Amino acid sequence: MKKIAVMTSGGDSPGMNAGIRSVVRTGLANDIEVYGIEQGFKGLIEGQIRKLNSRDVSNTIQRGGTFLRSARCMEFKTEAGQKKALDNLESFGIEGLIVIGGDGSLTGAKILYEKYGVKVVGMPGSIDNDIYGTSISIGVDTALNNIARAVDMINETASSHDRTFIIEVMGRHCGYLALMSAIACGAEAVIIPEIEYNLENIIDKIKQRYVEGKSRSVVIVAEGAGSAVDFGKAFQLIGGFDTRITVLGHLQRGGSPTVFDRTLATRMGAAAVDGLLAGHGGVMTALAGREISLIDLDVVLSNKRELDTKFMEIAEDLSL
Repeated sequence: MKKIAVMTSGGDSPGMNAGIRSVVRTGLANDIEVYGIEQGFKGLIEGQIRKLNSRDVSNTIQRGGTFLRSARCMEFKTEAGQKKALDNLESFGIEGLIVIGGDGSLTGAKILYEKYGVKVVGMPGSIDNDIYGTSISIGVDTALNNIARAVDMINETASSHDRTFIIEVMGRHCGYLALMSAIACGAEAVIIPEIEYNLENIIDKIKQRYVEGKSRSVVIVAEGAGSAVDFGKAFQLIGGFDTRITVLGHLQRGGSPTVFDRTLATRMGAAAVDGLLAGHGGVMTALAGREISLIDLDVVLSNKRELDTKFMEIAEDLSL
């Protein structure tokens, strides 16, 4: 294999640049030409492909986002779009492809491998930590640290005014960010899509905190469980609390990646290149324990990552 390409697709996650850098430099160390595809599958269809050298990825490991940029692409879902993408790979002589992204991006990688025989290795990049088969995805640790910093600051002002703050974090189908940040920040309650909740019980619990003389309460809500604004209205109506709402939004995706995300993405990038050189395709890099392994994309995409309910028990026990 003499030519490979790397792309980032879907939502960005901190550490993607570290992953690109690792792919480029590992490839160059193995006498491989490495190409960068800009704007994900959209750029692949449009031929936005350029050769990358060591200098192109210099001083990128600490940067958030992705310098190759990312985009969602409906055209790739069509056979005509897929054939355009394949033609562009062939015109550049690219023999292997590395795709960094979430479920949608990995599904695109699987299509290229199964339908067209392209050697593809995926790397999990999703702050939601909703990808099956890996203990954690690129960007999750940074997102959690971003949330923790924000909640810590909100805690200080909440304590000063005897207020209840409802904080909405990302997680459309997966409550991992909400649950882990609730544990890390000492939240009084957490609401996630995977587990049923009783709003009146939560409100009664917070009322009791005020009776006991505690000066503030924080409730963390995953966006997939509902709107923080709607929960705030219910808290004011039913509980009579002085309630404030904070939606963290894309703040969670931004900023310099943590050391963990930099090293995770670097290890996965090197493993992805090694996988291509070993003849693998249709696989994803995954963290299993302390080791990076390869897992079939078919397995990844055919299964749903389940939330460990033990963490919910911990969050409830510690919020008393």
